[in-house]
Amino acid sequence: MKPFDIAIAGEINLDLILYGLPTQMAVERELLASDFRVTLGSSSAIVAHNAAILGTRVAFTTVVGSDDLGRIALERLQSSGVDTSHTIHHSTLTTGVTLLLPHGSDRHILTYPGTMAELTVADLDFDFLARARHFHLSSLYLQKGLHAGLPDMLRRLKRAGLTISLDTNDDPDDRWGAPLWDILPNIDIFLPSESELCRMTGCGDLDAAIAALASQVSTIVVKRGSSGARVHSKDKDADVAPISVLPVDTIGAGDSFDAGFLSAYLLGKDAVTAARAGNITGALSTQAAGGTEAFRNPEQRDAFLRTHGFFELLATMR
Repeated sequence: MKPFDIAIAGEINLDLILYGLPTQMAVERELLASDFRVTLGSSSAIVAHNAAILGTRVAFTTVVGSDDLGRIALERLQSSGVDTSHTIHHSTLTTGVTLLLPHGSDRHILTYPGTMAELTVADLDFDFLARARHFHLSSLYLQKGLHAGLPDMLRRLKRAGLTISLDTNDDPDDRWGAPLWDILPNIDIFLPSESELCRMTGCGDLDAAIAALASQVSTIVVKRGSSGARVHSKDKDADVAPISVLPVDTIGAGDSFDAGFLSAYLLGKDAVTAARAGNITGALSTQAAGGTEAFRNPEQRDAFLRTHGFFELLATMR
């Protein structure tokens, strides 16, 4: 039996969240926020943290600077049980950071990449990754250092028996170019948001966007926020109803969906059942600031998961 369920090669940073600021912000004015939080950020680390909290065995490889931001972020990740033994410490660059300004359902996202683009395929210990059953990749367009050699590495992982999932997250340049189209044939589960899928395919509606990629990826799971999820698998589409909640903060909800989906998938659940699990964990994430805080509170987390049938869902036979 392999020692890990999921291996993730990804970025890590802290999220600094300021609430209550206006959408249009004047320059040369001191604008006062109504609240402030520091949470573990970055899509890769949020998936790793929350999957580990759910009981999935996670190995995580990343690059951080020799600074307090990186130290605190790693401590948050390690507290969930993630194996970070293959962390690389950069000697000159500092760890990245993201400043988030929520405005209701919309938000400004301001990121200093720092070490985010420094991880390369050459840095990865292939034997360490191959000790997992599954490999997950997030933030494709922030992790530019991984682009060279990524298609070959994914092919090697497939030959080693791993399944592979991808969540590109946003492309800051909105170009959706290489290496996406080279690696899609190696992806077993593609986890975009509806907006991302439509923009990367140039399609104006979800049906057309799924059709544009259906021949390249066997399972496409589209995150639709308050509309739930759409699963395309084995040439069939299924809409998965959302969990109705009053959100406190939607930051990291999509990554938390990934964590729940993959945890269920690796227990042998079909894609629709796994998407139901993802909807529950994505909704849980919205009940506290940032993408991981709701998972760090055991009483709140377990009560929410129990109320919405998460444990029962994972316990049912396929």
